This record gives sequence, structure tokens and C-alpha cells, in this order.
Amino acid sequence: MTGRQLGLLIDRQGRPAMLLVGDRDQIVIPDLGRQRQSEGRLRGLRLLHTHLGSSGLSQDDLMDLVFLRLDSIGTLSVDSQGQPDRFQWAQLLPPNPQQELYQISPSLPWDRVQVDFTAQAEALESELRQTEGGKLSNAKERALLISVSTAAKSVQDASLRELADLVRTAGLEDTGHLIQRVSAVNPKHLLGRGKLAELEVQALQTGAGVLVFDRELAPAQMRNLAEITERKVLDRTQIILDIFAQHATSRAGKLQVELAQLDYTLPRLVGKNKALSRLTGGIGGRGPGETKLELDRRRIKERRTKIHKELAKIRSRRGSTRTRRNKAGLPIVALVGYTNAGKSTLLNTLTSSQVLTADKLFATLDPVTRRLRFPEDREIILTDTVGFIRSLPLSLREAFLATLEELDAANVLVQVADAHHSELVQHIEAVQALLQDLGLHAIPRLLVLNKWDLVDSAQRMTLMNRYPQALPVSAQDSSGLTGLLEAVGNKLPAVNIYPERQSLGIEQDRKYL
Repeated sequence: MTGRQLGLLIDRQGRPAMLLVGDRDQIVIPDLGRQRQSEGRLRGLRLLHTHLGSSGLSQDDLMDLVFLRLDSIGTLSVDSQGQPDRFQWAQLLPPNPQQELYQISPSLPWDRVQVDFTAQAEALESELRQTEGGKLSNAKERALLISVSTAAKSVQDASLRELADLVRTAGLEDTGHLIQRVSAVNPKHLLGRGKLAELEVQALQTGAGVLVFDRELAPAQMRNLAEITERKVLDRTQIILDIFAQHATSRAGKLQVELAQLDYTLPRLVGKNKALSRLTGGIGGRGPGETKLELDRRRIKERRTKIHKELAKIRSRRGSTRTRRNKAGLPIVALVGYTNAGKSTLLNTLTSSQVLTADKLFATLDPVTRRLRFPEDREIILTDTVGFIRSLPLSLREAFLATLEELDAANVLVQVADAHHSELVQHIEAVQALLQDLGLHAIPRLLVLNKWDLVDSAQRMTLMNRYPQALPVSAQDSSGLTGLLEAVGNKLPAVNIYPERQSLGIEQDRKYL
């Protein structure tokens, strides 16, 4: 008798795949690679190992079962003479009403166990595939959304709903949510090991190959999570960056996205980062592209310097354009607001334009400028800007400085809010806080409650009592727009009635009808 635990990894043909030798208390399972690691598939290996004494399955055994996606795990206890005694095994479970993670057998005499472990593993995989096929029929990557916070559950719920909108806009399929409210966030893994096991099984049961955390993960946290799970790990910042990478169309927008992604990547290039290695291509890996994600620190810094210079030139050109507009005597009115509040639709309705609109977050990234002639022949420059969002990373805000500089020159800010949204109050407050952070709070501002046609009469009364100075409008049916234009005119300084016709950096003139 060696006084050591012995382990054996066995494939589905019953052949030994690996012999493990531990100490008295444990065995250590080496990295098994990523074979058979598609969603809904188990490892194709079961682990049988000895326990010295009469103890059965331990919590560590169950964690190995979960995180390694083993077909099953079994323990054989041995007596003081080294003879086999009792056997106990466990396997993962498919989705079930009790939300149980695994099935644990009773401890039986070792010679009375009659189980076809291969058949059980194949049956479990079949159930997992059927569950996935019933829920999802497209080829999108599947994501499980996780919120770990000290905030109240209602706050976490609202933030997760927004994250769900973000992942759908990015092109992921939302398969489920996991929420944990904690007194203090675990600095290493965010979640405790037990909750991580629950998360891993839920991802397996729903076919999720991507874990999306509703916060920005520190570099060390991302590395630690990547060591535990073999799924792609993303955070809120990566999702936003990916949406920006998909929607940026201008040279400036693409440069700003690349700069933000390089700023995000740089502190995470430490050794062989498993988390980043899984991001090449697909959600979270767009923008700089696969080769740029592999750049070393020196080359990234060189690229960042070059981008900063190019963005400075763009800011200079935009500054010259604003100077020409000021000389022409045309005031600037900027549309600001939470993402997907309807700013672009309002611009289109007021100016008869055809700017891209979509029921998704961050459909507009690059500033869009149109000339708008008032009924009394006054003219203004109307600018649509990128939407705001809560918890927008500081690095991303700085990267889009060239876009937000359009707001610095504005004479009036029209804050557009979605009156029909359940988080209207929070959205209004978030935009106001961001304007304060950007030093734009002193610019005259109008609050517009858009999508008024979708609000019922009782809610309308509540909103007008809360925001008596707000202007209710509907960009879809044009109701309330005359009052909006009058309010804008009252906020504007004296302007030239007939400004000189010259190149003002505006695509075309429009007339409000």
C-alpha cells in the first residue's frame, strides 16, 4: 500500500487515458486540453480515483466534475489493508425544475455497482443537445449573463436588462441570467467557487459558450476566470467596444474604436493570456483584429501614438468647420440622450433626412449634421451624436472625445429621452450626470420626452407632474414638433436671418415642413 490516492481517467471505450498519482489527501488533474469542448458536449472521460478511508465524494470532486465537464466522477474507498470497500459516483444533470446541478449516487459496496457509465454520458449529451435545439435554431454564439454586485437586486435587474440589449445588439443570443448580490465582491473570481460551479452547469445546460459579466473585469479577474472555465469570458466593456466596432463607419469612428480597444487590451497582455486568446474574431474580438490583439506592448504603444496624431488632425479639421459655421452666424443645436432614445429618428423627421435608424443600442456613432430652416426662415445646424449609457468606461469616453467635441460648440442641447422606457428616470439622470462630467452642464438644455404616442394617459400625467418643463413629442408621427421648434428658438441667441451660402461642412440643406 502506497498511502497515496490513485486516479484513472477512462474514455468511453473503457480504455485508460491517463494514470494519476496524488498524495494521501488529493490528486491533481493536469490540463486536459480543449478536446470535445463544443457546447452541449462532455469531456468524453470519466474519473475513477481512490479515497483512503471511508469518505465518499468530496466538494472538490464535484467541482472537478463541473469545471472539467467529466462524463462522471467516482470514488472508491479503501480500508486500512488497501482493499476496495465502497463506491460512490456523480454526474451532471440536464435542465430540471429543481435546478439541481448533479446527481449523486448512494455509497454502495464496490462489487454491487452495475452502471453503464458510457450509456449514461451519451444520454446526458443527447438531452443537452435537445434542450439547445428546442431553444435556439440559429448560429449565433450563446451567452449567459452574470451580475455580481453589492447593489440592490432591483438595480442589478435593470442593469442586466440593459446588458441583454447590448449582447443582442452585438449579435449574441441571450440564454439566461445569473444574479448574485454580495456584501463584498470577491476580488479574485467575483463569485465564490460554489456559485461558479452553478454558473458552469447553467452554461452547459443552456448551451452557452460565452460568459458575459455586467461590469468591467480587472485583468487579473479575467485571467483567473479563464483558468477556471474553458468558455469565452467577456465583460460589459468588451460588448460595448464590439458594438462600436460593428457600427463605426467614418475614419474617425474606426480610429476611436481601435484606440479604445488597444487601451483595453494593453494592461491585459500579461504572459499567455487564455482569456484574450479566445477572443480572436467574433464577439469581443472585432476592431483591431486578431493580429493586433497579439501585438506586444511596444507595438501597441506605437500604434496608439499614431492614432492620437490622426485623431488630433480630425479634431483640427472639425474645429475649422465649426469656425466657419460660427462666422456664418448659424447656431448649433445638438441632440443628446441615452442610446436608442430616438435621436436619429427625430433628426430624420425634422430635416427630411434618411440617417440610419434601428431599434438597437448605438446605431449612431459618428456625428451627423444637417441644416434646419425654421418656419420664420431662421436657420440652425442640427447635430446628432452618439448615445450615452450608464457605466460607460472612462477610456471609451476619452477615445470618443472627437465626437463629443461637437457638443462643446452647441448653443442648445436637446436631451431626448424615451418616455415609454421603464428606466426613463434612470436614463435621464445618467445623461445629466455624464453631461456634468463632460463639463457641458452650463449649456442651455431642453428635455424632450420622445415616443409620447406609446405612453398611456395615466403615465403621461405622472411624467408631466415630474418633469413640468419637458416637451412631449413623437418623432414617428411628428406630434409636438412645432412646440419643440418654438422652444429651441426661444433658447437660441440672435442669429442672421439669411446667412451667407458657403461650405459649412454640412451634407445638404433641409427645410422643416
